[in-house]
Amino acid sequence: MAINSLMTIEEVADYLRVKKRTVYDWVKKGKIPAIKAVGQWRFKKEKIDQWLETQHQGGGVWQI
Repeated sequence: MAINSLMTIEEVADYLRVKKRTVYDWVKKGKIPAIKAVGQWRFKKEKIDQWLETQHQGGGVWQI
């Protein structure tokens, strides 16, 4: 796993255009794929993109 493919909480929040607190809440509830490395949460962009696709429901509604 290349270190470049891992995103921080801040990067994921910016990417998803949500607050960092929202990302922390999603991690706590197991709603978003995350990895804890050296005591910090990290996210693979590929997994986030896949996760986003699974959240989309017909009619343009996103279920997160």
